[in-house]
Amino acid sequence: MDKRKQRQLERAGWQVGTAAEFLGLSDAEATLVELKLRLSSALRRRRLARKVSQQELAKRLGSSQSRVAKMEAADPTVSLDLLMRGLLVLGATARDLARALQRTADGVAA
Repeated sequence: MDKRKQRQLERAGWQVGTAAEFLGLSDAEATLVELKLRLSSALRRRRLARKVSQQELAKRLGSSQSRVAKMEAADPTVSLDLLMRGLLVLGATARDLARALQRTADGVAA
């Protein structure tokens, strides 16, 4: 959030904080959530770039299309292992995974 907007909200009586603060997440929990978000975003980008449907990716993973949709939505029931397997099935290398994990919130490599 930009600083101007934050100041306006605070002047209006709102408290501004992070999602982790609101949810009471520990640093480790917040980092885990961020990693899942980065991997799910990378999975969707790679799948679309490879012109692979969710159905096709599901078939390659031995899973269902709805599970792939959950993977791309960073659903809490999806494991990091499954997200990484999905990326690897789409041809990602260990270096690609490392790059995906280094991305900042705005999607730019750190």
